[in-house]
Amino acid sequence: MGHLQLPPGKKIAVNLGTDFDAQCLWLGGFNKPSPSYMSRGEYGAEVGVPRLLELYRRFDVKSTFFTPGHSVDTFPERCREIADAGHEFGHHGYFHENPTLISRDTEKRLIDLAFKTYKNVLGIRPTGYRSPYWDYSENTLDLIEEFGFDYDTSLMGRDVVPYRPRRWEINWETGNRPGKASKVLEIPVNWYLDDFPPLGYVTGGQTGMQDSDTIYKRWKDIFDYAYDRVPNPVYATCVHPQIIGQPHHMMWYERLIEYIAGKEGVWFATCAEIAACWVDDDRDRELMNAEDIRGVSPQPADYPIA
Repeated sequence: MGHLQLPPGKKIAVNLGTDFDAQCLWLGGFNKPSPSYMSRGEYGAEVGVPRLLELYRRFDVKSTFFTPGHSVDTFPERCREIADAGHEFGHHGYFHENPTLISRDTEKRLIDLAFKTYKNVLGIRPTGYRSPYWDYSENTLDLIEEFGFDYDTSLMGRDVVPYRPRRWEINWETGNRPGKASKVLEIPVNWYLDDFPPLGYVTGGQTGMQDSDTIYKRWKDIFDYAYDRVPNPVYATCVHPQIIGQPHHMMWYERLIEYIAGKEGVWFATCAEIAACWVDDDRDRELMNAEDIRGVSPQPADYPIA
């Protein structure tokens, strides 16, 4: 497997990723267009983003804001502030749609719709993709290759090192078979490094509201493991302005950034900067030219899971 060629004097790449989902999180993610949920998205734009921009400025952090096209269209001035502060924008779908629930044509249309918004409002074309659901349809990898993305950050086949994601043939009563690797680099994500599962409350569903000291310790432990034990690692996190922007969450997040910034050789970088440092080896090139095996076999008729 290849490796990150970090800049001279740097020991670890850190991307403090920010998913600026705003109101569309509650649309595409939960189908909850009520005033209460829309106000939570508004809070992310009007309170959370300014607080994050100030915090990132103080510690000289450049983040990647994975922002659905819907958020750009709804809060264009806030997005221009993000761009003016020097942060990267990553593609994050249009209305935070779930790729596993839609057709190839719809998925492609929404990716293109977001591209049009990025161009019309911000004058940019993002080079990286993050699935709104941290999941793929059977078409997603083909589509992000077709659209020419340099990197993706949606999958979990590694934790603190990038890799070239492979297609798989999925079988129930024989082993799965790996297929061709993608030319799109994967900067892996991790539910343990996402603020929404432990801290985001959803009425009647996700409870959230876990102790923030526990989250701080978990994120610090993962950083320490990467820093101390893995050569040329990447530490990629994900926060949501409407979650992390709450006062008590800003306190533990600031404490974490201060801790990381105090370590020698830390490189705060955008995902695009990290992807540009990747060096393939012969094994990567071999896998990118492997047989194109893929697909999911039918579930056995006598197995009762719906």
